Amino acid sequence: MKPEPVFVLILAFLQACGCQTKKASPETAEPAIPVIVSRVVQSPVENEISMSGNIEGFKTVRLGFMVAGKISYIAVNEGQTISKDVLLASLDPANYEIAKELADIQVNQVQDEYDRLKLMHDNKSLSESDFAKITYGLQQAKAQQKLHLKNLADTKLYSPIDGVLLKKLAETGEITSAGLPLFVVSDIRKVKVNAFVPESELHNIRIGQTAKVLLPSIDKTYEGKIIEVGSAADPSTRSFSLKIEVDNPGMIIRPGMIAEVSLISGTGSETLIIPVAAVRHDYNDQSFVFVVDSLNNKAFRRNVSLGNLSGDMIGITSGLNKNEIIVTGGQQKLVDGSGIMIQK
Repeated sequence: MKPEPVFVLILAFLQACGCQTKKASPETAEPAIPVIVSRVVQSPVENEISMSGNIEGFKTVRLGFMVAGKISYIAVNEGQTISKDVLLASLDPANYEIAKELADIQVNQVQDEYDRLKLMHDNKSLSESDFAKITYGLQQAKAQQKLHLKNLADTKLYSPIDGVLLKKLAETGEITSAGLPLFVVSDIRKVKVNAFVPESELHNIRIGQTAKVLLPSIDKTYEGKIIEVGSAADPSTRSFSLKIEVDNPGMIIRPGMIAEVSLISGTGSETLIIPVAAVRHDYNDQSFVFVVDSLNNKAFRRNVSLGNLSGDMIGITSGLNKNEIIVTGGQQKLVDGSGIMIQK
Protein backbone atom coordinates (compact mmCIF):
# COMPACT_ATOMS: atom_id res chain seq x y z
CA MET A 1 0.00 0.00 0.00
CA LYS A 2 1.60 3.35 -0.96
CA PRO A 3 1.74 6.24 1.56
CA GLU A 4 -0.45 9.22 0.98
CA PRO A 5 1.27 12.09 -0.82
CA VAL A 6 0.33 14.55 1.98
CA PHE A 7 1.94 12.36 4.65
CA VAL A 8 5.14 12.09 2.62
CA LEU A 9 5.34 15.87 2.30
CA ILE A 10 4.83 16.46 6.06
CA LEU A 11 7.49 13.87 6.96
CA ALA A 12 9.95 15.46 4.55
CA PHE A 13 9.22 18.91 6.00
CA LEU A 14 9.78 17.76 9.61
CA GLN A 15 13.06 16.08 8.71
CA ALA A 16 14.24 19.20 6.94
CA CYS A 17 13.34 21.37 9.96
CA GLY A 18 15.09 18.98 12.36
CA CYS A 19 18.28 19.03 10.36
CA GLN A 20 18.29 22.82 10.11
CA THR A 21 17.65 23.22 13.87
CA LYS A 22 20.48 20.87 14.70
CA LYS A 23 22.88 22.79 12.49
CA ALA A 24 21.76 26.24 13.72
CA SER A 25 22.31 25.65 17.49
CA PRO A 26 25.72 24.13 17.95
CA GLU A 27 27.01 24.40 21.60
CA THR A 28 29.27 27.44 21.92
CA ALA A 29 31.53 28.01 24.96
CA GLU A 30 31.73 31.53 26.49
CA PRO A 31 35.22 33.07 26.42
CA ALA A 32 37.26 32.90 29.64
CA ILE A 33 37.58 36.15 31.59
CA PRO A 34 41.18 37.23 32.33
CA VAL A 35 41.75 37.78 36.07
CA ILE A 36 44.50 38.46 38.56
CA VAL A 37 44.64 36.20 41.59
CA SER A 38 46.23 36.10 45.04
CA ARG A 39 46.61 33.49 47.76
CA VAL A 40 44.97 33.76 51.18
CA VAL A 41 47.69 34.08 53.81
CA GLN A 42 47.80 34.05 57.58
CA SER A 43 49.56 36.87 59.37
CA PRO A 44 49.83 38.29 62.90
CA VAL A 45 47.58 41.33 63.36
CA GLU A 46 48.46 44.32 65.51
CA ASN A 47 45.95 45.23 68.19
CA GLU A 48 44.67 48.77 67.65
CA ILE A 49 43.06 50.99 70.25
CA SER A 50 40.69 53.65 68.96
CA MET A 51 39.41 56.53 71.06
CA SER A 52 37.98 60.01 70.69
CA GLY A 53 39.58 63.14 72.04
CA ASN A 54 39.60 66.90 71.74
CA ILE A 55 42.30 69.37 70.76
CA GLU A 56 43.73 71.88 73.21
CA GLY A 57 46.57 74.36 72.94
CA PHE A 58 50.03 73.22 73.91
CA LYS A 59 50.22 76.05 76.44
CA THR A 60 47.15 78.09 77.38
CA VAL A 61 47.06 81.12 79.69
CA ARG A 62 44.12 83.10 81.08
CA LEU A 63 44.98 86.76 81.50
CA GLY A 64 43.52 89.61 83.53
CA PHE A 65 44.66 92.92 84.99
CA MET A 66 46.35 93.07 88.38
CA VAL A 67 44.45 96.29 89.12
CA ALA A 68 40.88 97.44 88.63
CA GLY A 69 39.79 100.06 86.13
CA LYS A 70 38.09 100.92 82.84
CA ILE A 71 39.37 99.14 79.73
CA SER A 72 40.57 101.72 77.23
CA TYR A 73 42.27 99.59 74.57
CA ILE A 74 42.25 96.01 73.21
CA ALA A 75 44.88 95.16 70.59
CA VAL A 76 43.52 92.00 68.91
CA ASN A 77 40.29 90.14 68.23
CA GLU A 78 39.50 86.49 68.73
CA GLY A 79 41.40 84.22 66.35
CA GLN A 80 44.21 86.69 65.72
CA THR A 81 47.82 85.91 66.58
CA ILE A 82 49.81 87.84 69.13
CA SER A 83 53.51 87.76 69.98
CA LYS A 84 55.15 87.43 73.35
CA ASP A 85 55.60 90.73 75.31
CA VAL A 86 53.32 92.62 72.91
CA LEU A 87 50.61 94.87 74.41
CA LEU A 88 47.30 93.02 74.56
CA ALA A 89 45.09 95.55 76.37
CA SER A 90 45.27 98.55 78.70
CA LEU A 91 43.22 100.39 81.33
CA ASP A 92 42.60 104.11 81.69
CA PRO A 93 45.70 105.10 83.73
CA ALA A 94 44.51 108.52 85.01
CA ASN A 95 43.79 107.52 88.62
CA TYR A 96 47.03 105.58 88.91
CA GLU A 97 49.06 108.44 87.43
CA ILE A 98 47.62 110.80 90.05
CA ALA A 99 48.38 108.32 92.83
CA LYS A 100 51.93 108.00 91.51
CA GLU A 101 52.37 111.80 91.52
CA LEU A 102 51.15 112.00 95.12
CA ALA A 103 53.61 109.28 96.08
CA ASP A 104 56.44 111.18 94.35
CA ILE A 105 55.54 114.34 96.29
CA GLN A 106 55.48 112.41 99.55
CA VAL A 107 58.89 110.94 98.85
CA ASN A 108 60.32 114.36 98.04
CA GLN A 109 58.86 115.85 101.20
CA VAL A 110 60.13 113.12 103.48
CA GLN A 111 63.50 113.07 101.70
CA ASP A 112 63.94 116.82 102.38
CA GLU A 113 63.10 116.37 106.04
CA TYR A 114 65.43 113.39 106.27
CA ASP A 115 68.33 115.39 104.80
CA ARG A 116 67.90 118.19 107.40
CA LEU A 117 67.59 115.83 110.33
CA LYS A 118 70.56 113.81 109.18
CA LEU A 119 72.77 116.90 109.51
CA MET A 120 71.52 117.37 113.03
CA HIS A 121 72.10 113.68 113.76
CA ASP A 122 75.64 113.90 112.42
CA ASN A 123 76.27 116.92 114.72
CA LYS A 124 74.94 114.94 117.71
CA SER A 125 72.00 117.32 117.95
CA LEU A 126 69.29 114.66 117.29
CA SER A 127 68.53 111.53 119.25
CA GLU A 128 68.81 108.11 117.69
CA SER A 129 65.09 107.41 118.15
CA ASP A 130 64.04 110.60 116.33
CA PHE A 131 66.44 109.90 113.48
CA ALA A 132 65.15 106.30 113.25
CA LYS A 133 61.60 107.61 112.86
CA ILE A 134 62.46 109.80 109.89
CA THR A 135 64.53 106.99 108.37
CA TYR A 136 61.60 104.58 108.55
CA GLY A 137 59.28 107.28 107.25
CA LEU A 138 61.48 107.76 104.18
CA GLN A 139 61.60 104.01 103.55
CA GLN A 140 57.80 103.83 103.81
CA ALA A 141 57.32 106.72 101.39
CA LYS A 142 59.64 105.11 98.87
CA ALA A 143 57.81 101.76 99.24
CA GLN A 144 54.50 103.53 98.56
CA GLN A 145 56.09 105.17 95.53
CA LYS A 146 57.15 101.72 94.20
CA LEU A 147 53.66 100.32 94.80
CA HIS A 148 51.97 103.13 92.85
CA LEU A 149 54.58 102.83 90.10
CA LYS A 150 53.75 99.13 89.83
CA ASN A 151 49.99 99.80 89.82
CA LEU A 152 50.50 102.27 86.99
CA ALA A 153 52.53 99.71 85.03
CA ASP A 154 49.83 97.08 85.65
CA THR A 155 47.31 99.12 83.69
CA LYS A 156 49.00 97.62 80.61
CA LEU A 157 48.56 93.90 79.92
CA TYR A 158 51.15 92.05 77.83
CA SER A 159 50.97 88.54 76.35
CA PRO A 160 53.39 86.19 78.14
CA ILE A 161 53.56 83.79 75.15
CA ASP A 162 53.36 83.67 71.37
CA GLY A 163 49.91 82.44 70.47
CA VAL A 164 46.36 82.99 69.30
CA LEU A 165 43.67 84.88 71.18
CA LEU A 166 41.07 82.18 71.79
CA LYS A 167 38.66 84.14 74.00
CA LYS A 168 38.00 87.83 74.55
CA LEU A 169 35.68 88.19 77.52
CA ALA A 170 35.54 91.99 77.69
CA GLU A 171 35.15 95.03 75.46
CA THR A 172 36.56 98.54 75.45
CA GLY A 173 34.79 100.77 78.01
CA GLU A 174 33.95 97.99 80.46
CA ILE A 175 34.94 98.24 84.13
CA THR A 176 36.95 95.28 85.35
CA SER A 177 38.14 94.16 88.76
CA ALA A 178 41.61 93.03 89.70
CA GLY A 179 42.44 89.41 88.80
CA LEU A 180 39.33 88.78 86.68
CA PRO A 181 40.25 86.62 83.61
CA LEU A 182 39.47 88.58 80.46
CA PHE A 183 41.56 86.96 77.73
CA VAL A 184 42.60 83.40 76.84
CA VAL A 185 45.78 83.08 74.78
CA SER A 186 47.05 79.72 73.54
CA ASP A 187 50.28 78.62 71.89
CA ILE A 188 49.14 76.33 69.05
CA ARG A 189 52.40 75.86 67.14
CA LYS A 190 52.01 72.46 68.75
CA VAL A 191 48.74 71.13 70.12
CA LYS A 192 47.74 68.44 72.58
CA VAL A 193 45.05 65.82 72.09
CA ASN A 194 43.25 65.11 75.34
CA ALA A 195 41.83 61.55 75.25
CA PHE A 196 41.04 58.66 77.59
CA VAL A 197 42.35 55.08 77.38
CA PRO A 198 40.45 52.12 78.91
CA GLU A 199 41.84 50.61 82.09
CA SER A 200 42.31 47.24 80.34
CA GLU A 201 44.67 48.79 77.77
CA LEU A 202 46.76 50.92 80.11
CA HIS A 203 49.57 48.33 80.32
CA ASN A 204 50.11 48.74 76.55
CA ILE A 205 50.56 52.53 76.75
CA ARG A 206 53.90 54.26 77.32
CA ILE A 207 55.22 57.80 77.12
CA GLY A 208 56.86 58.47 73.76
CA GLN A 209 54.62 55.98 71.92
CA THR A 210 53.40 57.18 68.51
CA ALA A 211 49.73 57.64 67.65
CA LYS A 212 47.71 58.52 64.56
CA VAL A 213 45.38 61.48 64.98
CA LEU A 214 42.55 61.97 62.48
CA LEU A 215 40.76 65.33 62.42
CA PRO A 216 37.43 64.81 60.62
CA SER A 217 36.70 68.54 60.38
CA ILE A 218 39.70 69.14 58.10
CA ASP A 219 39.98 65.53 56.83
CA LYS A 220 43.66 65.21 57.71
CA THR A 221 45.69 62.67 59.69
CA TYR A 222 48.72 63.61 61.77
CA GLU A 223 51.28 61.62 63.72
CA GLY A 224 51.81 62.45 67.38
CA LYS A 225 53.46 61.05 70.46
CA ILE A 226 52.21 60.42 73.98
CA ILE A 227 53.62 62.94 76.46
CA GLU A 228 51.39 62.35 79.50
CA VAL A 229 49.57 59.36 80.99
CA GLY A 230 47.17 59.90 83.89
CA SER A 231 48.12 58.34 87.21
CA ALA A 232 44.56 57.89 88.47
CA ALA A 233 41.46 56.49 86.75
CA ASP A 234 38.30 58.47 86.24
CA PRO A 235 35.87 57.02 88.85
CA SER A 236 32.88 56.95 86.50
CA THR A 237 34.50 55.54 83.33
CA ARG A 238 37.49 53.65 84.79
CA SER A 239 39.68 55.19 82.10
CA PHE A 240 42.95 57.12 82.26
CA SER A 241 43.67 60.49 80.71
CA LEU A 242 46.12 60.63 77.85
CA LYS A 243 47.80 63.64 76.24
CA ILE A 244 49.30 63.38 72.76
CA GLU A 245 51.56 66.06 71.29
CA VAL A 246 51.02 66.91 67.62
CA ASP A 247 52.91 69.38 65.44
CA ASN A 248 50.67 72.01 63.88
CA PRO A 249 52.23 73.29 60.66
CA GLY A 250 50.35 76.30 59.35
CA MET A 251 48.40 76.38 62.64
CA ILE A 252 45.29 74.98 60.95
CA ILE A 253 44.53 72.75 63.95
CA ARG A 254 42.54 74.76 66.46
CA PRO A 255 41.59 74.04 70.09
CA GLY A 256 38.17 72.47 70.47
CA MET A 257 38.37 70.28 67.36
CA ILE A 258 37.33 66.64 67.71
CA ALA A 259 40.06 64.06 67.07
CA GLU A 260 39.99 60.32 66.41
CA VAL A 261 43.07 58.66 67.93
CA SER A 262 44.41 55.21 67.06
CA LEU A 263 47.22 53.47 68.93
CA ILE A 264 48.98 50.20 68.21
CA SER A 265 49.06 48.21 71.45
CA GLY A 266 51.14 45.17 70.53
CA THR A 267 50.70 42.10 68.31
CA GLY A 268 47.64 39.91 68.61
CA SER A 269 46.76 36.46 67.30
CA GLU A 270 47.23 35.44 63.67
CA THR A 271 44.38 35.90 61.23
CA LEU A 272 43.68 35.41 57.53
CA ILE A 273 44.32 38.49 55.41
CA ILE A 274 43.58 39.31 51.77
CA PRO A 275 43.93 42.42 49.59
CA VAL A 276 41.11 44.91 50.02
CA ALA A 277 40.70 44.95 46.23
CA ALA A 278 39.41 41.36 46.33
CA VAL A 279 36.32 42.21 48.39
CA ARG A 280 33.01 42.98 46.68
CA HIS A 281 29.60 43.91 48.11
CA ASP A 282 26.14 43.02 46.83
CA TYR A 283 22.92 45.01 47.08
CA ASN A 284 22.34 43.69 50.61
CA ASP A 285 25.81 44.92 51.63
CA GLN A 286 27.00 41.33 51.95
CA SER A 287 30.77 41.06 51.50
CA PHE A 288 32.01 38.35 49.14
CA VAL A 289 35.01 37.27 47.09
CA PHE A 290 35.52 34.99 44.10
CA VAL A 291 37.41 31.80 44.91
CA VAL A 292 39.33 30.10 42.10
CA ASP A 293 38.70 26.46 41.13
CA SER A 294 42.09 25.71 39.56
CA LEU A 295 41.04 22.31 38.12
CA ASN A 296 38.16 23.69 36.11
CA ASN A 297 39.47 27.22 35.65
CA LYS A 298 36.35 28.75 37.15
CA ALA A 299 35.59 31.29 39.87
CA PHE A 300 32.86 30.85 42.44
CA ARG A 301 31.36 33.45 44.72
CA ARG A 302 31.82 32.99 48.47
CA ASN A 303 30.46 35.19 51.26
CA VAL A 304 33.01 36.37 53.84
CA SER A 305 33.06 38.24 57.15
CA LEU A 306 35.54 41.09 57.39
CA GLY A 307 37.95 41.92 60.22
CA ASN A 308 40.27 44.86 60.80
CA LEU A 309 41.71 46.96 58.00
CA SER A 310 45.49 47.45 57.85
CA GLY A 311 46.75 49.46 54.88
CA ASP A 312 45.67 47.72 51.66
CA MET A 313 45.01 44.40 53.44
CA ILE A 314 41.94 43.34 55.39
CA GLY A 315 41.35 40.54 57.87
CA ILE A 316 38.87 37.73 57.20
CA THR A 317 37.11 36.21 60.19
CA SER A 318 35.10 33.60 58.31
CA GLY A 319 34.42 32.28 54.81
CA LEU A 320 37.95 31.44 53.61
CA ASN A 321 40.75 29.01 54.37
CA LYS A 322 44.48 29.48 54.34
CA ASN A 323 46.17 29.07 50.92
CA GLU A 324 42.93 29.31 48.92
CA ILE A 325 43.27 31.34 45.74
CA ILE A 326 41.02 34.35 45.24
CA VAL A 327 40.48 36.85 42.44
CA THR A 328 41.95 40.30 43.12
CA GLY A 329 41.61 41.87 39.68
CA GLY A 330 39.03 41.60 36.90
CA GLN A 331 36.26 40.32 39.19
CA GLN A 332 33.90 43.10 38.07
CA LYS A 333 32.94 40.97 35.06
CA LEU A 334 32.54 37.71 36.99
CA VAL A 335 29.42 35.90 38.07
CA ASP A 336 29.21 32.74 40.10
CA GLY A 337 30.82 29.95 38.07
CA SER A 338 32.42 32.13 35.39
CA GLY A 339 35.26 30.65 33.37
CA ILE A 340 38.54 32.45 34.00
CA MET A 341 42.01 32.79 32.56
CA ILE A 342 44.67 33.59 35.13
CA GLN A 343 47.07 36.31 34.10
CA LYS A 344 50.62 36.18 35.37
